[in-house]
Amino acid sequence: MSEKVEKLRNIALAAHQGAGKTSLAEAMLFKTGVSKRLGRVEDGNTIMDFEPEELKRKSSISTGFHQIDWKKHNINILDTPGDQNFFTDTKICMQAADSAVVVLDAVDGVKVQTEQAWDFAEQYNIPCAIYINKLDRERSDFFRTLKDAADCFQPKPIIVQLPIGTEDDFRGIVDLIHMKAYTYDADGKTAEGDIPAEMKEEVEIEREAFIENVAEADDELIERYLEGETLTDDDIKTALKKGTLSRTFVPVLCGSATKNIGTDLLLDFINSTMPSPADRGSIPGIDPSNSNEIERSPVTDAPFSAFVIKTVADPYAGRLSIFRVVSGTLGGDGNFYNVNKEAKERFNQLLQIAGKEQKPINEAVPGDIVAVAKLKETTTGDTICSDTDKIQFKCAKPLPNLISFALESKAKGDEDKIYISLTKLLEEDTSLILKRNSETKEILLSGAGQIHIETIIEKLKRKFSVEVLLKTPKVPYKETIKKKVRVQGKHKKQSGGHGQYGDCWIQMEPLPRGKGFEFVNAIVGGAIPKTYIPAVEKGVVEASQKGILAGFPCVDFRVTLDDGTFHAVDSSEMAFKIAGSLAYKKAAEEAKAVLLEPVMKVTITTPDDYMGDIMGDLNGRRGRVLGMDSAGKNQVINAEVPMSEFLTYAPDLRSMTGGRGIYTMEFSRYDEVPAQMTEKIIEEINKEK
Repeated sequence: MSEKVEKLRNIALAAHQGAGKTSLAEAMLFKTGVSKRLGRVEDGNTIMDFEPEELKRKSSISTGFHQIDWKKHNINILDTPGDQNFFTDTKICMQAADSAVVVLDAVDGVKVQTEQAWDFAEQYNIPCAIYINKLDRERSDFFRTLKDAADCFQPKPIIVQLPIGTEDDFRGIVDLIHMKAYTYDADGKTAEGDIPAEMKEEVEIEREAFIENVAEADDELIERYLEGETLTDDDIKTALKKGTLSRTFVPVLCGSATKNIGTDLLLDFINSTMPSPADRGSIPGIDPSNSNEIERSPVTDAPFSAFVIKTVADPYAGRLSIFRVVSGTLGGDGNFYNVNKEAKERFNQLLQIAGKEQKPINEAVPGDIVAVAKLKETTTGDTICSDTDKIQFKCAKPLPNLISFALESKAKGDEDKIYISLTKLLEEDTSLILKRNSETKEILLSGAGQIHIETIIEKLKRKFSVEVLLKTPKVPYKETIKKKVRVQGKHKKQSGGHGQYGDCWIQMEPLPRGKGFEFVNAIVGGAIPKTYIPAVEKGVVEASQKGILAGFPCVDFRVTLDDGTFHAVDSSEMAFKIAGSLAYKKAAEEAKAVLLEPVMKVTITTPDDYMGDIMGDLNGRRGRVLGMDSAGKNQVINAEVPMSEFLTYAPDLRSMTGGRGIYTMEFSRYDEVPAQMTEKIIEEINKEK
């Protein structure tokens, strides 16, 4: 095993927005000498957050990458977003980490996105440590935050460090492994010393509990401990690493990122306890030739393989693909094979990501997170590998989209430019869905929330100089009929020369929902010549595209052409097409036309506490609950709700559940709109016109 692989650590910083992940990353960069000053999110001068949209919101919207060196170890930091709007990026990028440091705010405790990040770590089976941050803040409380974590998370958190002082007086940390105290001055410089006298009793109690918890990771160690043997620091460190890697427990550390208290101890802990790619072991995949399961080990002389976790679209520099190397070694330039696209790719330079900068490097080994520019086919989620020894890795799927907006160009004629530019941004953000609705003639953009969509629109303007307005999408209503009628459609017009004559009788009747349109030719005896019959059908079809109620397409009806007359000189295809159109309009009026609305199948996942509020809200939206299931600690509600009632559901659900609820929806069918609502809808549409 390569020493470089053994000395490598890939750490995802994960938590709810505002817990201090970026501040912690900045403290690590400062402590290791990468930066000469401690970057502050509030001042907009951080290395990890650099996009204009991030600086404006003072919050990460995309995972930031940087490598640091600490005591002969290389540490790749992945600073993930904590806002629900950008959590797909967190989910996908966390796959590239070998462990996660889950940052908790000592004032606010565990929040909903922290729980979701924890679930991702569990899903990928990556070891975690908890870092209780902001202990210098007013109302911060180490033990309250620890209890919050113990109540929310499995496996159990165990204390490795204790804070010295509270709030304004927070000035240092007691390390229970080495039984030493570390205090920090205003510049974040460390002084090692004795444990404060007033803490000795508390420290002894916590040290005993710590050793007991750590010993549980090793059967031999627990026996020695129970027999009264004193365990050495090396025994404790070995068991701590073993228990962390096996997810038997989760170590808890503490500090203040903005005061740079505890950053050095966290870096030491990452080196000594968190796994290297070698510790994580093989990563499973499938053989694309036969779909059999195979795996790749993190060794340098194995065939090259990697998976792409992020794409950055730049209108000038082109596409930048960021990937995690799983096995083998990649040189500074060369070729590889994209399994998903079944295409060979060539690259000219291998890059290491350092915030907004890219540094050329000569090679990448297993565990490295690197990038190449201007690949033609490769996008996020693809597997790249040696073309003589292929493997495909499974990539995480984006989180479900919760909201859609219609896009309207500020400049006339920019519609195609909007579509082309957004398609490039979709390479960056796999959670977005872009489509044209053929019925409403709108460009629709779907994302995780309103802030998500607004951020994309800001990027669209900044990167591609395209400006758009966001509007609530139109509901694609339809029309149908309720009863069977028989009517005549007659078109007769005389002018100089040939006239126009077409006469047809049709029966119009409703069909079951979803059956569409049927045309039946029941003409006998040549009442209408065969050459004119398709024209009648065409006239009916074209007229039915704009129904008589509110101009929506009419569906689910049958037209039977059963009689008519023609004129040997004045009849024509156009005359019979107009006759068919007139017959449809007359029949639709007599056949009691009604409005149909799309009904969506909705699945809402929520903690039990919010069930009552959600059920009441669904009733208010004309929803019909189909059933309920349990999913771990959550409840799942299956329901059907009219689309018009659900267009702005995302912010309402977030408000009702404190951000803990999520939902998905898909089209189910069309249903008749209640009579009192039909009048209101028609009135609104006429106003728009």
